[in-house]
Amino acid sequence: MGQPPAAAGHGTPGSPPRVTPEIAAEAAVWVARLHGPQRSRQMELECLAWQQRSAAHREAFERCTDTWQSVPGVTLASAFAASAERSRGGGRWRLGPVRWASAAALGVAVLAGGVGYQHWRDRGLYFTGVGEQQLVVLDDGSRMTLNTDTRVRVALGPQRREVALQNGEALFEVAKDARRPFVVRAGGSEVVALGTVFAVRFAGPQPGGQDTLAVTLIEGQVALQPVAGAGGLAPPAAVPMVAGDRVRLSAAAAGPDHRAKAERDRPNMDQVVAWKHSEAVFDDSSLADAVAEMNRYSRTPIVLLQPTGLAGLRVSGVYRTGDSAGFAHAVAVLHGLRVQEQAGRVELSKAQ
Repeated sequence: MGQPPAAAGHGTPGSPPRVTPEIAAEAAVWVARLHGPQRSRQMELECLAWQQRSAAHREAFERCTDTWQSVPGVTLASAFAASAERSRGGGRWRLGPVRWASAAALGVAVLAGGVGYQHWRDRGLYFTGVGEQQLVVLDDGSRMTLNTDTRVRVALGPQRREVALQNGEALFEVAKDARRPFVVRAGGSEVVALGTVFAVRFAGPQPGGQDTLAVTLIEGQVALQPVAGAGGLAPPAAVPMVAGDRVRLSAAAAGPDHRAKAERDRPNMDQVVAWKHSEAVFDDSSLADAVAEMNRYSRTPIVLLQPTGLAGLRVSGVYRTGDSAGFAHAVAVLHGLRVQEQAGRVELSKAQ
């Protein structure tokens, strides 16, 4: 059986980091910004977070930094041309000295006029792989933190700021702008805010499952409402929310009008955003739910071999996201289960 494709920027085990044109361009932007007059401690921390996304990100940043002083004669046009080139060896993008100089030249042009920076930012597409997180500071000052396996598209227009959450989970810290509402769309619903902090989690249709949407308001006020003329997952009418509220929608709970019933509760906020600290917090959760949550962060899934007998077991505690084996062994000790790691997965079963 073939191996699954590696996440962008990660390559395969034992192979050198796979630097894509997008990663190289982003690295050049970071080098340019850090050499500019607006450098700050916050910018440095965000750059470090970007480098920590993968070995390819770190490689791109180091190579762009090394060639910063050697590119004065390279034009912006050639930088973009180099960013578009791909080697013919296995379809991977490998950068020789000239291409790295061109990528750094892109950063020089960014510093001079901001053109190159907008080239990739204007596309407005941001995503993370399984187990990754990304902090994005938008041009309006809003901050968007993407959780594992998340994909969004951003469009900041003169009348409204819009983010389409295509899949995954994100925390939004919205900069106030009374003239332009900040709208996050997911499924057939949208969250409308002006200046606030909230999290949105959206899971599209899964094999054997239904799409679900959860909106948690941490600060301020928002309204969750159906998108006019759109189908999909949406409440029958606008649902106003206040700080501390969580509203959940599920296609499984849709009525005859195909609108989903809005279920409101007030969860523990530390638990809701624990993923920002690479933690998963469970408070008397079913083992089935806990396993599903842990599997979001790892390509090594946990599998319950006797789901009818194990799924209802209860789990509490704080666990490290991405550590499937550690979680499985802890649960095994708690409930007297058997753990076996094989075929790229961690199996939990009843002890013999």
